[in-house]
Amino acid sequence: MPQSPHLVIQDAVNRRAFLKQSGVGLGALALGSLLGDGFRGLQPTSAAEVAKANLGGLGFPNYAPKAKRIIYLFQSGAPSQMDLFDPKPVMEKHRGEDLPESIRKGQRLTTMTSGQSKFPIAPSLFKFSQHGQSGMWMSDLLPYMSTIADDFCMVRSVFTEAINHDPAITFFQTGNQLAGRPSIGSWVSYGLGSVNQDLPAYVVLTSFGSGRTDDQPLYDRLWGSGFLPSQHQGVKFRNTGDAVLYLSNPPGIDAKTRRETLDRLAALNHQHFEQIGDDEIQTRIAQYEMAFRMQTSVPDLIDLSREPQSILDSYGPDVKRPGSYASNCLLARRLAERDVRFVQLFHMGWDHHGGLPNAIRGQCRDTDQATWALIRDLKQRGLLDDTLVVWGGEFGRTIYSQGGLSADNYGRDHHPRCFTVLLAGAGIHKGTTYGETDDYCYNINRDPVGVHDLNATLMHLLGVDHTKLTFRYQGRDFRLTDIHGEVVKGIVA
Repeated sequence: MPQSPHLVIQDAVNRRAFLKQSGVGLGALALGSLLGDGFRGLQPTSAAEVAKANLGGLGFPNYAPKAKRIIYLFQSGAPSQMDLFDPKPVMEKHRGEDLPESIRKGQRLTTMTSGQSKFPIAPSLFKFSQHGQSGMWMSDLLPYMSTIADDFCMVRSVFTEAINHDPAITFFQTGNQLAGRPSIGSWVSYGLGSVNQDLPAYVVLTSFGSGRTDDQPLYDRLWGSGFLPSQHQGVKFRNTGDAVLYLSNPPGIDAKTRRETLDRLAALNHQHFEQIGDDEIQTRIAQYEMAFRMQTSVPDLIDLSREPQSILDSYGPDVKRPGSYASNCLLARRLAERDVRFVQLFHMGWDHHGGLPNAIRGQCRDTDQATWALIRDLKQRGLLDDTLVVWGGEFGRTIYSQGGLSADNYGRDHHPRCFTVLLAGAGIHKGTTYGETDDYCYNINRDPVGVHDLNATLMHLLGVDHTKLTFRYQGRDFRLTDIHGEVVKGIVA
């Protein structure tokens, strides 16, 4: 008996797409919050349908969220915790001494320092003082952020499994050191859907710091969707030219022509989907529609001409330089105003193996005032009440110097065993310092917080039970926190 044409076409689909067909119905609901009149077959027609589509049809959030969105200020390269947040004045007595084996306890070293004959203790050159009613300790490198100390929860006891940059950043973003898993922003987009139909649910901004201009590179897979439908990947805004590639129409093409072209493409793609059943076809339709909407929404987003001069001044002198950390912080506030679910800033330049004192001064000049301005700006607009702000890197730095140690210069190697992350905003126990490290800032004495624990807590604040937000792939249910992670109740209000 000859096979029907439909089955012949279906057999041509790769096995993965075939197996994913069972999830197409959910995908269609999620797409409803992204698609517009150009593809009316999936467009919600009532407020209830819009609400359902915005939740992705997945039953999330599980309970009333404390935060509606996250702004994640990722400090790529790993800031030195004992030069910024975790003072160890007793180390001055041990300057130049070798790190005791009783402290290192045989823990692994990177190849950059494993060959050193000594590991000389390098006390911080910077002064610390207490700030706010909470008495939170901060370095004099952070004169702006220290004035809002009572808005932060400082977590000093974060640790990670990775000791090198790429696996460590990948681990923070995806919950696994190996590439290929969905990023945290993609999980948020998948679970909670999009609120603003004219902008992506997940936006990424990048900047180069002045502390080290040749710092570790970033890869687009860090904000990729992995095995989730690709509509949930982060959309990276560029620092030059169009904020998004091909956002402008080419010469001779106006908005009406573009709209008609997309309508014809949508009809053809929908016909192809009816034959094949591959949900990535739906993603393609959604991406075309989102791109069309962004032609209007993005120019308005990045137009700072209507921002009061006082606001521009608060972010610092770099605010009008596209691609600067200050400019990206202001864009993050404008994205938060427009209900973008997950905004992630990657600021490179914190990898200070040598020449740390001068380099870290540059990084703090880049970030201190703009971070302060962002939090203050969110707060005065009432947005900090439902926005969670995260500040931190992929691991910490060693108390011992990499290479030579002098009176005014030192470097620090990677240190995964303890470091500091700051949280502010919705649902956070403000004015709290959580966790404690030993005198050498080498091991955790109290209240350890793993990467999976931190991610579980972020999801919890969004109203999501991290154990229930899963996706079946290759025969098992995956989640951001793998089989680990506990909500850290001590940092939740």
